[in-house]
Amino acid sequence: MIHAFLHDHAPWSIGIARHIVERSIEGSLCFGAYLGKRQVGFARVITDFVTFGYLCDVFVLPEFQSRGYAALLMQHVVDSDVLQGLRRIVLVTSNAHGLYRRYGFDKLAHPEKYMEVHRPNVYAAG
Repeated sequence: MIHAFLHDHAPWSIGIARHIVERSIEGSLCFGAYLGKRQVGFARVITDFVTFGYLCDVFVLPEFQSRGYAALLMQHVVDSDVLQGLRRIVLVTSNAHGLYRRYGFDKLAHPEKYMEVHRPNVYAAG
């Protein structure tokens, strides 16, 4: 389910290979949203568990959106004991600013200090 959504629907990972998703999950702290035994959402944090975390791949399946599941998933993430001592947690979003603001996220205080290597078509190469 996670690979299918990221591969087919998530604008940030269209075409991503299954082995890349599997490796990314292995190297992350992962969270799931479930209705009974069915997984309907996912989030992961790339972290050293001491100083820094990067929240990414947050989604709820389209047929379960607008029902509060993303908010419940995010509450679980921010309440996680292992993330409480981190100095900084960052994320990138194009459309869910309102959701993340409810959990303490805001615009970068000093965006001029941040730099990136961005390869938006890296997964298209296979």
